Amino acid sequence: MRLWKRVFGALKDQNSLLKARLVCHLTSGNPDIEKAIIKATSHDESYIDFRNTQSVFSWIRLSDENFQPTLSVISKRLEKTHNWVVALKGLMLMHGVFCCKVSSPHTIGHLPFDLSNFKHGHSESAKNWSFEAFVRSYYDFLEQKSMVLLHFSKQPNNNKTEEHLILQDLVCLHTLQLLLDTLLQIKPRYAAKSNTFVLEAMDCLVVESFDIYSRICDGIMSVLADIYSCGMTETSTMLTILEKATVQGVKLSQYLDFCRQMGVNNASECPKTEQIDETDLQDLEVLIEYTSDESEEMKSLVMDKKMMTKAHESNDSKGGLKAIITNEWDVFDEDDKEPD
Repeated sequence: MRLWKRVFGALKDQNSLLKARLVCHLTSGNPDIEKAIIKATSHDESYIDFRNTQSVFSWIRLSDENFQPTLSVISKRLEKTHNWVVALKGLMLMHGVFCCKVSSPHTIGHLPFDLSNFKHGHSESAKNWSFEAFVRSYYDFLEQKSMVLLHFSKQPNNNKTEEHLILQDLVCLHTLQLLLDTLLQIKPRYAAKSNTFVLEAMDCLVVESFDIYSRICDGIMSVLADIYSCGMTETSTMLTILEKATVQGVKLSQYLDFCRQMGVNNASECPKTEQIDETDLQDLEVLIEYTSDESEEMKSLVMDKKMMTKAHESNDSKGGLKAIITNEWDVFDEDDKEPD
């Protein structure tokens, strides 16, 4: 039965390639892009085609004109499939597109395909439910990530007061925290936990989780430097964000433990998650209390205390909130060469 499934999947991929050649010939499209995407998202359950995956990324980095055809082919491929292997490979490919370090993917918004109700096959089967659930949760994260990228791309900094910039930064921090919440919900179960493709996708998600948490930490440090001269609204919002970041630091550590037990390589190699300094929370609580009483003298004292604390922490490698550096990591190996 397994052999017949592989043969049937290979025939479907070959049929897709033949159709792609014909359609591209009639429409003057790019057959190389479509061929690479079909091969990168094949039905083959035995391996991931990294060569053609990298070719797709190389085409996108080569020219902005290649982005829309690439997105169109990926979308058509994922909208038609009822196979969890093709769906997962397609989502991993889409995740890599977001990491290509070009601006085009930041303008998508809602993804042009919908896997929120994905089902494997055309009949109910309890055997594949763990893979279906993983595909759906992965899709939910990428859909939200796409909307976040669009939101950030529309954030101009020109002609804005310092107060407006701080409010903008607070909104961005809240948005990133919601995105991290969604990612931390992605937990493979049962058969999916030991699958090669799922582990590969989790490798990408572990890197992503550290990147998001790092950006949250960097953003918090940046805002804290100016928050003590702001009003009640900004200060209260910052306190809420700090409290949530404290909880998320713990949840991220637990998530990485879960991934290590699964055998996710990047989870085993990542550093320890730094936690929020409790003094930041305490100082903000005091500041809010006295800001509500309009006590400028006490507010000034809190600011002076904070500046002294920061000056001390700059000489202490163990103190304060630290960003986690993941620059040497990437979701997929970068290859800036022109595709074959």
